[in-house]
Amino acid sequence: MDNIEGVTVAVAGSQIEADLIVGLLRSNGLRAIALADSAGGLDPALSVTDGVQVQVNPDDETDARALLAEAEKNAG
Repeated sequence: MDNIEGVTVAVAGSQIEADLIVGLLRSNGLRAIALADSAGGLDPALSVTDGVQVQVNPDDETDARALLAEAEKNAG
């Protein structure tokens, strides 16, 4: 199995927000994950202070950023 590094395309303020972003990206055919440092679940507050990273494959970065920009434009 190849170890592929992800590219951070967003930093969310909560796990829920990150999951929504991941859902948007996945529903548009991109592979995405949410990564948070919560000390193995022992300190969930760390993900609030440090944010939750949303990462995609490097090949999908341009498409992911375009989708997120469009979603932000439509939200405002």
